[in-house]
Amino acid sequence: MDLIFANAIRRYVRDSHAEELELLRTLARIPAPSHHEERRASFIAGWLHAHGARYVRIDDEKNVICLLANPRAERKASGDAQTLAEHVKNRTLTMYAAHMDVVFADEDELPLREDDERMYAPGVGDDTANLVNLLMATKFLLQNPLARERATRKGNILIVANTCEEGLGNLDGTRDLFGEVGEWVDRYFSFDLYLPQCISVCVASERYQIDVECTGGHSYHDYGNANAIEEVCSIIEDLYRINPPIDVMDGAHTTMNVGKIEGGTTINSIPSHAMAKFEFRSSSTENIEVMRSFFNAVIERHRRELALRDEAGKVTVTTLGVRPSAQGVDAEALKRMTERSARIVKRVTGQEPDLKPASTDANIPLSLGVPANTIGTVRGAKLHTRGEWIEKKSLRQGLEVVLRLMLDD
Repeated sequence: MDLIFANAIRRYVRDSHAEELELLRTLARIPAPSHHEERRASFIAGWLHAHGARYVRIDDEKNVICLLANPRAERKASGDAQTLAEHVKNRTLTMYAAHMDVVFADEDELPLREDDERMYAPGVGDDTANLVNLLMATKFLLQNPLARERATRKGNILIVANTCEEGLGNLDGTRDLFGEVGEWVDRYFSFDLYLPQCISVCVASERYQIDVECTGGHSYHDYGNANAIEEVCSIIEDLYRINPPIDVMDGAHTTMNVGKIEGGTTINSIPSHAMAKFEFRSSSTENIEVMRSFFNAVIERHRRELALRDEAGKVTVTTLGVRPSAQGVDAEALKRMTERSARIVKRVTGQEPDLKPASTDANIPLSLGVPANTIGTVRGAKLHTRGEWIEKKSLRQGLEVVLRLMLDD
């Protein structure tokens, strides 16, 4: 990067810090459960318009999408978004994204407090602070035509505040977006998690709900009838008999978890229904397939055995979510992209990048063969708890990382 842009970035990062903190305070208070991000989406779309973005829309999944074209292409377009989309649709897109949703179901204003060094709020680091760094970087491009021309010299940019990254959101926001524009995307950056994370290997997962139904009855008079809770526990016991596979060559490991069990009514009733939620994860496609086959075999065996003991006995499985694994990615292209990202993270932070795999929105492009990185742009801790916090001064390093990713060669 030449000295002019490097100095401009440093000045902007320094001079905009107070504004960035105020934007974070505002956004962090707006509730945004997965599938219910509309209030944040409305605020962000308005904020982008107010700072000069011409082509902003909220799609059916509530993703906020802002197209930044090369200024020369914009001058050739007639001025409306549809004409510009037609004009640039065959140019490659680089997508920069951060998710709006948080893991908490609050519908009222989220609580926020701060001291001199930290800001505390549910979801403040995952992913609100990363989203704020993306927005502030976008403002820099909007207000600096030379910077935007440099950032778009190889193709257009799509800035996305996406929905449904967390939990059972199932990556629906990013999944839907790639269904619309994925054929033109040649690189994808997700801003999520913490500095100095720089991730190119995705963790796939499959999540299921297991429901067991039985005749049930009175705990004394009908003793011996099939017990749905007992059956669910037996299924879980069998699921935990497997030793999750580990790939010796690349160290890819596999995990599994039963995260919820419920069922029954009263202490003197044989439960007629019980439920468990089960997931498995791995960065290896082959390991995911092993776990899926094992899971299906356990379920099928219990289904047969229960039907023999109880004519009303039934075991059903509902898929709650599938986060796909990487498929068909050009290994050399992904390596070059990741080495560049890691170099920028190290240059800005002075730390060796953390390359450990993770499950993020980047699973979607990687599953479609698109090189993708997930990069943390803030320091903090206690994510997914109501005591989550971020280090306020770390936003400066994070914003510089985002801008260098957009502008560095």
